[in-house]
Amino acid sequence: MATAPGPPDRSNGRLDAEGEPLLLVEALRKHFPLRRGPFSRVYGHLRAVDGVSFLIRKGETLGLVGESGSGKTTVGRCVLRLTEPTSGRIVFDGLDLLSLDERSLRRLRRRMQVVFQDPEASLNPRMMVRTIVGEPLAIHGLGDGPRREARVAELLNTVGLDPQCMDRYPHEFSGGQRQRIGLARALAVGPELIICDEPVSALDVSVQAQIINLLASLQNEMGLSYLFIAHELSVVRRIAGRVAVMYLGRIVETGPASRLFEDPRHPYTKALLSAAPRTEPGGGRQRIVLKGDPPSAADPPSGCRFRTRCPVAIADCSRIDPALEDLGDGREAACLLAR
Repeated sequence: MATAPGPPDRSNGRLDAEGEPLLLVEALRKHFPLRRGPFSRVYGHLRAVDGVSFLIRKGETLGLVGESGSGKTTVGRCVLRLTEPTSGRIVFDGLDLLSLDERSLRRLRRRMQVVFQDPEASLNPRMMVRTIVGEPLAIHGLGDGPRREARVAELLNTVGLDPQCMDRYPHEFSGGQRQRIGLARALAVGPELIICDEPVSALDVSVQAQIINLLASLQNEMGLSYLFIAHELSVVRRIAGRVAVMYLGRIVETGPASRLFEDPRHPYTKALLSAAPRTEPGGGRQRIVLKGDPPSAADPPSGCRFRTRCPVAIADCSRIDPALEDLGDGREAACLLAR
């Protein structure tokens, strides 16, 4: 399997601490109403995202990790306003996204794009590749016919595909090739931020490395910023400079990737890392098996949300809901025992 290059030196947590963030998310919440009965009355709310804050600087990759149902994808969709947040603040390059009208938001979306998890489902099977990749150019009125076609050919070449394939349909490509098409579409309008929603989880391991290599190369060449959503820690470790770990709608630990992977502070992060596949027989951490299933986001536990599965929970965990605490060295953790 090919080895993905390390994060570029100019990004991934190495920027000046005072540098202005490209993306700032503060106290983001998305609560979905739960309905029942013949009149669809609301009887509660599913707290998919419940007070998430983070920032991404220019040229940086933030890895957002957690098990299924933790709220990772909802965070990404809220940032793009594909899903409208319940509350919070989202600022992109100084602009408050939640205050923009439809026309202003549409213009700003040239600077923010997304690569979806399933490359087969995210591409229209009835469209040729030339139309799929050229559609963002048409929507934003960029270039005429000949220039648009030349741009499509350039984009396909950039992501490692032969421009001669632009008259083919998505079903004629492999999964990795389809994901390259999706990436070409995301690059079409020259974005600054790309939200990668588990872009390699549906691919073979060898193809995953190729896509990670491509993403890292494009970041170096174009100065892109990524919000890289994933549940596979080995993938995040190869591309992200900072990592935020989510559990049941909240971030429980964040910090530079190298330090977080070597010395995790939150019990949930420790459990995730212990479950990651090891490349060396007999190496790695002792396996931590969490008891029970994750609680429902519609009725989270009192106090710390992880306490019902935590192997080191104490009595105070049931009554104190810990906030992210600064541990120094760019690290934060929401745990009474983190220090």
